[in-house]
Amino acid sequence: MDEAVRAALAKWPNVPSCTGWLRLSRRGEWRVPEGPIRHAGLNAFIGRNYQPTADGRWYFQNGPQQVFVSLDYTPLILRLSGTEQLETHTGQPVTHVTEAWLDEDGSLLLGCEHGVALLDDRDLAAMCVRLEGDLEAPNSALSLNWAGRLLTVGRIAQAGVAARFGFIQEPGLSSPA
Repeated sequence: MDEAVRAALAKWPNVPSCTGWLRLSRRGEWRVPEGPIRHAGLNAFIGRNYQPTADGRWYFQNGPQQVFVSLDYTPLILRLSGTEQLETHTGQPVTHVTEAWLDEDGSLLLGCEHGVALLDDRDLAAMCVRLEGDLEAPNSALSLNWAGRLLTVGRIAQAGVAARFGFIQEPGLSSPA
């Protein structure tokens, strides 16, 4: 968290939270009702201060205010940043991919030290060449060859991803029951 954010929290501890304004797209873009945020500095600020609550709602700390983020899919989006390098949409390098899943639409989700993340669809073709097995057969075994390791690729339904990995796609002002 930025030092300026810490100072604002100390000065104004009871600022109400904001919901319904900021959204994370399936490609890792921060979006407001007017469209994607294009300002590099604002994107970096949001990314540095983006984190989850204990109950799985994701937000960024904007000074003294928590701005909760609606998620189009997962709270993190991964992008290829090199031949065998991934990074999150917030610029954090990924050093360990531990799990992999394909959903019913062919989206690839990866588990890493930062949590579960959707692979940006623009990098899907490059990752698919690393898949071993028959993609067309729904019950066939699949593996992902990544960084010298062969990971079993599970199948998962999109509808169950948030519950399985403990995050909330549409956070409200109050904690969910």
